[in-house]
Amino acid sequence: MRASDRAYSLLRSDIVEWRLAPGDLLAEVEQSARLGVSRTPLREALSRLVAEGLAAPAGRGVVVSAISLDAVTDLFEVRLPLECAAVRLAAHRGDPALFTALAEEFAAAGRLIEDDDGGQDAYYALVARLDREIDDAARNPYLLQAQKPIRTHLARVRRLARDNPRRLLASAREHEQIALALGAGNAELAEASMRVHLHNSLQHLRSPLTGDHDTHHREEHHG
Repeated sequence: MRASDRAYSLLRSDIVEWRLAPGDLLAEVEQSARLGVSRTPLREALSRLVAEGLAAPAGRGVVVSAISLDAVTDLFEVRLPLECAAVRLAAHRGDPALFTALAEEFAAAGRLIEDDDGGQDAYYALVARLDREIDDAARNPYLLQAQKPIRTHLARVRRLARDNPRRLLASAREHEQIALALGAGNAELAEASMRVHLHNSLQHLRSPLTGDHDTHHREEHHG
């Protein structure tokens, strides 16, 4: 792997996983030393991150980009038609038994969500499996390519709202309905279920940006 590719991959992971937070300065000298690369490949990596919107120029340097209410809304405006197209194709082209089995896993996902020892990570892995199976069933490389940058930003935004069990349980039920519709080969129901899920996800992700999430978080732990 080229040095610039390695630096890009490591920085991208740090940004998505919030080891580098919005506004953090990506200083060339510091990051070169930390990542073990020279400044030329680091600059290439930073340029790619800026192009993706994960970093932004600031004065004479580069910082991790901010996440705003407008950005989250814009993200979902693009995500909605792509995800709906994917589930419609998957309903027609996918393996019904595979999606029915995934629906059963989502029906039992409450045990994962309530497990304090890595349960939420296991739940997100289940969601990622459903995404991959929808992608594979849709069999449209152009659609997949269009979704990649959206999912990168979405993974980062999810960390912002991290993440009350009540919403995760509702999300599991929503994913179960999507998987059941795909298992039945019902494209209209799959799309409708996806629209409901994305609407609810957007409202949840917007709440920490408008201040509602902090209030809700306090009520959950002190109410």
